[in-house]
Amino acid sequence: MNQTQRHEKIVGLIKQQGFMSIDDLVSACDVTPQTIRRDLNQLAENGVVSRYHGGAGLNRSWENTPYQERKTQNSEVKEKIAEAVAAMIPDGASLFINIGTTTELIATKLLNHKNLHVVTNNIHVATILSAKEDFSVIIAAGEVRYRDGGIIGEATCDFISQFRMDYGIIGISGISSDGALLDFDFREVKVSQAILEHTQHVILAADYSKFERRAMVEQGHISQVDCLVCDKTPPASISKIIKENNITFVKA
Repeated sequence: MNQTQRHEKIVGLIKQQGFMSIDDLVSACDVTPQTIRRDLNQLAENGVVSRYHGGAGLNRSWENTPYQERKTQNSEVKEKIAEAVAAMIPDGASLFINIGTTTELIATKLLNHKNLHVVTNNIHVATILSAKEDFSVIIAAGEVRYRDGGIIGEATCDFISQFRMDYGIIGISGISSDGALLDFDFREVKVSQAILEHTQHVILAADYSKFERRAMVEQGHISQVDCLVCDKTPPASISKIIKENNITFVKA
């Protein structure tokens, strides 16, 4: 294929997956890594994609990918992450679960557990877990965000702050090279901050595409979590922070 056709294919794959590594694009386009790097640099210069460590992704820092698209992006990887996170939760535990397609998959993997006590600001998570008679599922008060069933706002923060839970399972939209946890909605971020402050053990579930992905609202810092579950080893800058802060890294 010529360069124009290759660029169209690269953009299509990135829109479909949210992030594509150089190695994956090399395989998909049957060209050298050097050619893919040149393509990505040109597409990034034209504002079509954003260049990240080891690949490229969508370039919208002010708006998240639509919910239905996110549900299908990196679905196999998210399944593995969800299984790894669920395996860390003991029967009888209390936990927060926040908004996100990965956390929804985690909820499905928790259905084989017993006697869990869950507080969530995610309508989909509450629906999934309410199928278990021995689970206690509490859904937070607040405004329901129409596009993804997330519950947000000051009332949600106040509600979350009433609890002290064993585990907090959180997803994130982006992780910057300096370890900042990033998201798109400041109201959602406020709720996640409340979860961080009222949890004994925080588990961050994030696939590799989240590293160096841009989003405009800072939620916190990766040093605030106790465990990171990801499908690949993080970039060097993040790995350094993980080591310095004694964060457990689990490769799904």
